[in-house]
Amino acid sequence: MGLAVLYSRGLAGMDAALVTVEVHLANGLPNFTIVGLPEAEVKESKDRVRAALQNCQFEFPSRRITVNLAPADLPKESGRFDLPIALGILAASGQIPSDKLAEYEYAGELALTGELRAIRGALAMTYRASDSGRAFILPAVNAAEAALVEDAAVYPAQSLLQVAAHLAGREALERYIPDTQAVLPHYPDMREVKGQAQCKRALEIAAAGGHSVLMSGPPGTGKSMLAARFPGILPQMTQQEALESAAMQSLGGMFEVENWKRRPYRAPHHTASAVALVGGGSNPRPGEISVAMHGVLFLDELPEFDRGVLEVLREPLESGRITISRAARRADFKAQFQLVAAMNPCPCGYLGHYNGKCRCTPDQVSRYRGKISGPLLDRIDIQIEVPAVPQEDLLRQADGENSMAIQARAETARQRQLARQGKPNAQLSVTEIETWCAPDAQGEALLRQSIARLNLSARAYHRVLKVARTIADLAGSESIQIGHIAEAVQFRRMSF
Repeated sequence: MGLAVLYSRGLAGMDAALVTVEVHLANGLPNFTIVGLPEAEVKESKDRVRAALQNCQFEFPSRRITVNLAPADLPKESGRFDLPIALGILAASGQIPSDKLAEYEYAGELALTGELRAIRGALAMTYRASDSGRAFILPAVNAAEAALVEDAAVYPAQSLLQVAAHLAGREALERYIPDTQAVLPHYPDMREVKGQAQCKRALEIAAAGGHSVLMSGPPGTGKSMLAARFPGILPQMTQQEALESAAMQSLGGMFEVENWKRRPYRAPHHTASAVALVGGGSNPRPGEISVAMHGVLFLDELPEFDRGVLEVLREPLESGRITISRAARRADFKAQFQLVAAMNPCPCGYLGHYNGKCRCTPDQVSRYRGKISGPLLDRIDIQIEVPAVPQEDLLRQADGENSMAIQARAETARQRQLARQGKPNAQLSVTEIETWCAPDAQGEALLRQSIARLNLSARAYHRVLKVARTIADLAGSESIQIGHIAEAVQFRRMSF
């Protein structure tokens, strides 16, 4: 009888749980069984592994083969277990030595020829498992992605034969050394947007403090252009933020190495379902709000989204997390994104436009705006109207500030926040708001008047204070003054 034990990783939400692959060969009628809650892709690995071993000129044992994927209560999916299963059979049958098996973790889908194919979630695997003390043997196409984790020792392989030769000591695999040359991501330039100085100011505040934004205005005023250029004025990603963002995209098989440290920008169509937005499925996968981790989620034509779809944003906007519960399993995903939404002021879109084309009745306008619930609006920090650009401004050459200058100010303000409280202002709790966002006497008096006149809720009150704190940080002020409060209040005055 032969027994081999190897290690791999299974994906469950954001976790890459350790999976022990135990391969046992026993006497008896030839049989090949995989246990440990395998899904269809894992069960099908029996045929891939058999063909790959035979085409690589290895002997496939005519014995009773039992493969156990532990822990037994963790669902196993995808073809990532092909490689460790094949190596386990070779080691248990004595065709390769087993003394080095425990030094590595293995993942890779096998072609029938023995070539290794790409797997989903390679970066998520190394990100969660880099402290295990073991190196990783992965398909060569996943090496650049997996090696972005600084402490991960990644050994890329093209085929099962290469891995077997490495373990046998005949031809060692070379450790993958990532290219450390930093490449600054390229974004569209804010300078290309003509006019809209007030809206650009609002987006600068949002970028500095991590606040959510709603823009309302007629068609063609630049709302989509402004949103597309918003990632370019956000502070540069830290190493930790880049890893978390890339790992989340890797779970969905969307990550590309050339987008490393580039703020994600997701703009789902208004026909997207709630599951597409927050994630789900029988084997829960992240949705758009999680794929936009540390980046921007742009919802254009906000009232055109189904109301039930929009309501699912309420919890993640408040907590920065989403929990997906299904009958068989549960998954937690981070959802720290910046919401930027755009909408027209009325069904035809031209309410308040200087051309006077709007023919919508007050009742039509009310119904249109009523598609967005009050609780959701309450959670959006900055609400601003984007007016039509005058014709004379359109004819002028673009001469506004470029994204680099705006980003520099936002970066400086963000660093003040991190030095003071260790997080962006948008993420402050109620207790922290009382500590760091107390206005001066004049500012407090103005805030009291605003609460009474605008009927601000307790949540809106706290969000005004957080926006005012960001405005003060942009101005380099240690205290929140009346001018900062006044500017923050005007971003809550959009009529609904």
